[in-house]
Amino acid sequence: MNDIMNLIGRVLVALLFIGGAAQKMTDPVPVQTMLISVGLAAWWVWPLAAANLVAGLALVLGPRVRVFAILLALYCVVTSYFHWQLRADPWQVTIFVKNWAIAGGLLILAAQGPGRWVWRR
Repeated sequence: MNDIMNLIGRVLVALLFIGGAAQKMTDPVPVQTMLISVGLAAWWVWPLAAANLVAGLALVLGPRVRVFAILLALYCVVTSYFHWQLRADPWQVTIFVKNWAIAGGLLILAAQGPGRWVWRR
C-alpha cells in the first residue's frame, strides 16, 4: 500500500510541474514579465519550462527522485518570492504558502525515496 500511495503522490505533485511547463511553453508572457521585473532576461522562461518538465517526469518515472525532489523543493522556495505581494494581491500570499507546503512534501519524498515502483533501465 505504501508503494502505491508513493506513486500516486509522486504523480500528483509532478502534475504541478508538468502543467507549469506546459503553461510556460504555451503562454510564456506572464513568466517573462515576472522575470523581467526582477532584472532577469525573458529567455529564462524556456530553460525553466524544460527544467519543470524534466523534473516532473522524473518524479513520475522514479529515476533520482530524491535529487529531483530536493531541487524542486528549492525551486518552490525560491519562486515563492514572486508571490509575496501582501498589499498588491493578497491571494498571492496563499500561493506563497502553497509553494512552501509543496516544498515540504517534496522534502518528505526526498527522505522516503520513490518506493518500489520506478522505471529502471
